[in-house]
Amino acid sequence: MSNHRALQMFGRSGNPALNADTFGNSAKSSPAGIQFKSSETMTLEGTVNKTGILLALVVLSASWTWNLFFESGNPATVMPIAIGGAIAGFIFALVTIFKKQWAGTTAPLYAIAEGLFLGAISGIFEMQYPGIVIQAVGLTLGTLASLLFLYKTGIVKPTENFRLMITSATMGIGMLYLVSMLMNMFGSGGIGFIHSNGLFGIGFSLFVVAIAALNLVLDFDFIEQGSEMGAPKYMEWFGAFSLMVTLIWLYLEMLRLLAKLRSR
Repeated sequence: MSNHRALQMFGRSGNPALNADTFGNSAKSSPAGIQFKSSETMTLEGTVNKTGILLALVVLSASWTWNLFFESGNPATVMPIAIGGAIAGFIFALVTIFKKQWAGTTAPLYAIAEGLFLGAISGIFEMQYPGIVIQAVGLTLGTLASLLFLYKTGIVKPTENFRLMITSATMGIGMLYLVSMLMNMFGSGGIGFIHSNGLFGIGFSLFVVAIAALNLVLDFDFIEQGSEMGAPKYMEWFGAFSLMVTLIWLYLEMLRLLAKLRSR
């Protein structure tokens, strides 16, 4: 498989893990009449700690495929692992979404699987464009910090119209990537501007990066709601998982955008 084809073998949709009823449904699923102790309910601190654990697992597993790639210098060495990680990550994500009570187990497994994928993809990008990975990581973390600041200060507020706009845009991007992937599978070359380094292609990537970043605001808001509502303790893992889904998507889109800019 060529490096160019390998770079195109990812398309991320938005964060499907959170919706308006996520925490409400969790509360309803608890046995009637049971009052959770404060130590048994979701907290912001607990969610932050679990996000740190998931991030560490992603970095550890990504380091393994990253090193494996640079030892061989051949994308074919790591692509089966990367594809397997992406498929396993997708399966664990679906299980986590539909079985939130299992998040304490499935969210770490998701992080490990996605790390295998990210390490391989990042290595391929790094070989073509030296220094691009540290740039993408820096931009992703900087965006996370900036959006958290804007959310906590009330500059950006997740109103109903805001939610509708971001959710609709995220779904539209996901459908576009799905159509492009199906077109690639049937040999029609996909939707050109998704991978193009022309002005339209770069503009599209900027739009996707913006939507991915704004999804972080929705994540922050839902996690805060869960903490205020006293959601069950396992929802800390689910909230951390949801935030990781968005961060991984944002990182991949940063890589795509930077690669387009560097290739011009």
